[in-house]
Amino acid sequence: MNVLIIGGGGFVGQKLARALIERGELNGKSINSINLVDVMEPGAIDGGSIAVNTSICDITDTASVAEAVTADIDVIYLLAAIVSAHAEEDFDAGWSINMMGTLNVLDRARELGTKPRVVFTSSIAVYGGEVPDPIIDHTFLNPQTSYGAQKAVGELLINDYSRKGFIDGVGFRLPTISVRPGKPNRAASSFMSSILREPLNGQEAVCPVDADFPHYYLSPRKCIENLIKGAELKAEDLGQNRCMMMPGRMWTIGQLIDAMNAVAGPEPAKLIKWEAQPEIQKIVKGWRFDLRPEKALKLGLTADESFEDNVRYYIEDDRP
Repeated sequence: MNVLIIGGGGFVGQKLARALIERGELNGKSINSINLVDVMEPGAIDGGSIAVNTSICDITDTASVAEAVTADIDVIYLLAAIVSAHAEEDFDAGWSINMMGTLNVLDRARELGTKPRVVFTSSIAVYGGEVPDPIIDHTFLNPQTSYGAQKAVGELLINDYSRKGFIDGVGFRLPTISVRPGKPNRAASSFMSSILREPLNGQEAVCPVDADFPHYYLSPRKCIENLIKGAELKAEDLGQNRCMMMPGRMWTIGQLIDAMNAVAGPEPAKLIKWEAQPEIQKIVKGWRFDLRPEKALKLGLTADESFEDNVRYYIEDDRP
């Protein structure tokens, strides 16, 4: 079993690789190699008996994709993307990377004729606009950002290329992953980790929305567990729509901070500054929050029991 992680330099890609190494197998078959590729060479990981290779891949370049996606690859994790605020600021880059990059990977798989399992990470940003709550598995996609539109196109490609037998695809609309490690990025949702991560690390953080702002969350640990399950789902269980919500839970910003207080005491929350940022509010308030991921739950994917778990996982797994 050979695994390719496109976007293997990011925190999800790195965590996924380490989890696969620890597990040692997929679909009952031993993992022989894990190939990590990204626009900048990913960090090296010791795979023990599993060969872990790292290289550069620009998914906007078909020749670069052809070097990365080879005939011996059984599972492709397609994680690479530029994030929401970045895609909104740079329209051309967003469509080039998030849509055309996805198409380039799928076309390469079609060219090879090997029908790999492709696990595609979409986003809950595909929802929005004039659709009624709650959001269920058959709610139509109505993104209100370029990033959401690009991910929605990616989902259509996953479905059509699977229908034609070019790939064996599955797509997951990720909740906001929190508490994520590292530094703030250009995602509009970045503050949903930084207002917890930085205070837990003894640093100040800015919250650009009110305490009663609701959102849909999942921890990195659960996200990785679900992505691994995604590679093992049987095609006959996926039905005619290969893309679905990944389970998460809805909490307000105030509830996130209450959870941090419960786990780490009251001192970290004193480092949060409340400063309205209209450009961020405009993006995130266009997202929809009342999501009911019934299909994914029936297939065995899971969400966190409480946001206190999210905070504990960060302290256990990622806090410096």
